Amino acid sequence: MADSADVAAEIMERRQEAALANRPALHAVADAEECDDCGYEIPAARRRAAPWATTCIECQGIRERRGRHVR
Repeated sequence: MADSADVAAEIMERRQEAALANRPALHAVADAEECDDCGYEIPAARRRAAPWATTCIECQGIRERRGRHVR
């Protein structure tokens, strides 16, 4: 028979698994060659270093300073 701590741990584990299954892939490869913000080309070095990036390094810096660095 499971005690309340075991039941709580099982519930937390199921919720965590569901949350992880529903999140967007962090390492999904974006095929963006142009920055979403300024429209200029994202340098090849940035695309190799951060293949999920959809902004150039300058625009990403602006987003982070404004607190908009959500993917």
